[in-house]
Amino acid sequence: MSDEKLRFACDYMEGAHEKILERFVETNRLKSVGYGADEFTQSAIEKIRAACADEQAAVYLLVGGTQTNATVIDALLKPYQGVISADSGHINVHEAGAIEAGGHKVLAVKAKWGKLSARDVEARLKSYRMDVTRDHMVMPGMVYISQPTEYGMLYSLSELEALSAVCRQYKIPLYVDGARLAYALACPENDVTLSDLARLTDAFYIGGTKCGALFGEAVVFPGGRQPEHFFTLVKQHGALLAKGRINGIQFDTLFTDNLYERIGKTAIDAAQRIRAALVQKGYELGIPSPTNQIFINISNEKLEKLDEKLELDRFEPIDEHNTVARIATSWATTDAQVDALISCL
Repeated sequence: MSDEKLRFACDYMEGAHEKILERFVETNRLKSVGYGADEFTQSAIEKIRAACADEQAAVYLLVGGTQTNATVIDALLKPYQGVISADSGHINVHEAGAIEAGGHKVLAVKAKWGKLSARDVEARLKSYRMDVTRDHMVMPGMVYISQPTEYGMLYSLSELEALSAVCRQYKIPLYVDGARLAYALACPENDVTLSDLARLTDAFYIGGTKCGALFGEAVVFPGGRQPEHFFTLVKQHGALLAKGRINGIQFDTLFTDNLYERIGKTAIDAAQRIRAALVQKGYELGIPSPTNQIFINISNEKLEKLDEKLELDRFEPIDEHNTVARIATSWATTDAQVDALISCL
């Protein structure tokens, strides 16, 4: 390990959890029907419904986060509507304009550490309704949040309940991006469960790409309230696998014996060890994230020295001399890797 550069730049640098790979090998020669009608996908759907305590939930397995966000948002919005998002939201910053390419505007709201509040959302909705020129504007048609946020922050149950209440008052959908949901569910500070998401949202997705799968996300429409012809829209957006069994096997495995939350805990435990070491060594934590993303304020000079042995993510600049750097742990982070990182720092 001493001769190999340590890589903590993001949380999807590894392949897939070994149990998934084992299941692929076990089932490789079996023949199955396509497009998610296979037995593995149906088993995964039933397990996800049970985990969400929602027997009526409609569950769809899509190929990736950007495709999922683009498909769900397009399905939930009318042609003249846009989606409210934190200014740092993934759909606003790192999805290459996928939402706009689909004909919908992202209505960005400034938010601290990526968290929208019920007050933020209500103010945006009121502003639109009170504007006498609103017929010339994009109508806010839904709200998008991430759990955890791009800054690794968590929505508490009370915050999620408040957002849900505002959305229901104004009769617009609340949609949660769960790309890193395993790391939220495993975090000691978290008090939002899958059943809470099913109760309080109109749609959310359970991330696989960053959480132990080779790729793929599981979209949940609580109570079976999916948009009409959603399957067709999934295919239209290039988010449907012909060999749907691949996603089915992955999520069936992730939702067997609580594996999804257990591998999330691996990342959280590693992150907690790293945070404690950073504080002990005098580093300044730039953002108080409790999840698997750790943010430090560091000089560019020091960051360049660390570059020789350690790959971090240059998350955002502070000024011309300093940077917020991100360390990301994952389901695959080992104690040996954490020890080596701490030694390097």
